[in-house]
Amino acid sequence: MAKNCSSTLYPYFYWIRNNKSKAPEAAFSLSQYFTFLLFFLLLLFIGPSKPIKDYDDDEPKILIYGTTTSHPSNGSLPSLSRPISIDPNLTNCVPIKPSFGNPTIINCCPPVSHNIIDFEFPVNPKIKVRPAAHLVNVTYIQNYKEAVRRMKALPPDDPRNFYQQANIHCTYCDGAYQQAGFPNLDFQIHESWLFFPFHRWYIYFYERILASLIVDLDPNFAIPFWNWDSPDGMQIPAYYHIDPKSPLYDSLRNVNHLPPALINLDYEYGRKDQNKPETNLQIVYRSVVSTAKTPSLFFGAAYRAGDKSFPGGGSVEMVLHGAVHQWTGEGKNYGEDMGTFYSAARDPIFYSHHANIDRLWTIWKTLGGKRKDITDSDWLESGFLFYDENKNLVRVKVKDCLDTTKLGYVYQDVDVQWLNAKPTSQSSGRLPLVFDSSVGVGAEHAAGTFKETKFPLVLDSSVRTIVTRPRKSRRNKEKEEDEEVLVIEGIEFERDLAVKFDVYINDEDDVQGGPTKTEFAGSFIQMPYKHKHKQSKMKTNLRLGITELLEDLDAEDYNAILVTLVPKFGKGNVTIGGIKVEFYK
Repeated sequence: MAKNCSSTLYPYFYWIRNNKSKAPEAAFSLSQYFTFLLFFLLLLFIGPSKPIKDYDDDEPKILIYGTTTSHPSNGSLPSLSRPISIDPNLTNCVPIKPSFGNPTIINCCPPVSHNIIDFEFPVNPKIKVRPAAHLVNVTYIQNYKEAVRRMKALPPDDPRNFYQQANIHCTYCDGAYQQAGFPNLDFQIHESWLFFPFHRWYIYFYERILASLIVDLDPNFAIPFWNWDSPDGMQIPAYYHIDPKSPLYDSLRNVNHLPPALINLDYEYGRKDQNKPETNLQIVYRSVVSTAKTPSLFFGAAYRAGDKSFPGGGSVEMVLHGAVHQWTGEGKNYGEDMGTFYSAARDPIFYSHHANIDRLWTIWKTLGGKRKDITDSDWLESGFLFYDENKNLVRVKVKDCLDTTKLGYVYQDVDVQWLNAKPTSQSSGRLPLVFDSSVGVGAEHAAGTFKETKFPLVLDSSVRTIVTRPRKSRRNKEKEEDEEVLVIEGIEFERDLAVKFDVYINDEDDVQGGPTKTEFAGSFIQMPYKHKHKQSKMKTNLRLGITELLEDLDAEDYNAILVTLVPKFGKGNVTIGGIKVEFYK
């Protein structure tokens, strides 16, 4: 009966959540209307037997100004079991049209198969070790090149062909697929909780195909990870760029960033790189450790069937992931290949980059606290389709990729220096006493000291605003239970723009010092979507855990914080809807 009730009521939930102008057109019987009425009366007068959670153990309950509410992502109602997936009929995949240059249609859609099989774990798999790219030997490099060469030599319509594999990223992130059951909504794997599991599955099947092509050379082949989070691995490995005839070579990389240049995780278009390994390590520390203490902050916001895209990415996706793509991609011609979504996977280094992203997921889960996988069934049951090494179309689910040993691989053990790269305080962090409740003066007086900021606003220059904190002076137990989170919401811009802005807390300097400063809270980095879309603008959110940062700034007793936004690129083309502080369980 419960199932029938949910099926009957779901159109109304979807209508209410999306604020449609009229009710859904459904032919309900009189008994179904009474069921609908009874359901809400029960909620009103009796209440559920236990709290309804939108993100299960992880999607945080929010405490705002002393009031506890659920934290629905993207405006959704409490879950009625809505795992998301693409339309399994691949004939409904649509070509994309670039928003630049020659308006030629790009068909990223895969070969069509109507025979879908469900994923099964390998039986007694031999555990393969994915090596650090800078530590492999000559024999490994030769075998790797040969695997990619053979993959590129497959027939163009073979789903295992290198360019068919590259097109997978294009289809899943540039609007070629629609959500199953919601043909008017794109399926999108970026800026939500799907980012990590999708890319894990993606490179897993890519690796299986490569390995199957060189069984005669190396039956235990595993792809390398680009260890850009370690000083020894911060250059593009030589075998990716030194030989223009190599199958690993890509001509559309930024020539200014080839060795001996070190990667710059604080990269800005048009600015000469002056980065140091220590700065990169500090950025990784913030992204993986201090701003990502809960699953929702690490993975990103919930994204369910019927939701609009881009509810908000996690800490690694929004900083490390985007920075490496943009630094690597060609600086002209619209940032191809790595520098824009639809073409990124045409560069073989894409897969090594994402192998390292995947490795950070495995490390993050070892750091303790609440750092564990999401338990929400809508995340666990969300699914994707991939072709395997036998050209079978395989349906996979998130729940089956959480343990890499079951998939048959682990990562080479290397030194993780960023775990000890917490930025050190360079100043007292003390703002004027107008922020300090210890002298009885609160945020209402601070507004008189700093110019009032009204939202929404266009981010065409640095902006400072006072943000009130719902709670202060929390004990250690409270901080363990609730992470304080800075939420920058309604970030809106044209999809085909690259965007970056930095965020500082309680920083009074006129010239911001970047990620080495204690006051630096994080960044928003967005690669461009270079395809025409029925909605030219995208809107998303940024969430930064700030509990540890406020401790470092000795600002835990403040009634409010001073937030500074500094545009780096996309200046004048980004609108900010608002800024607030929330507390996540």
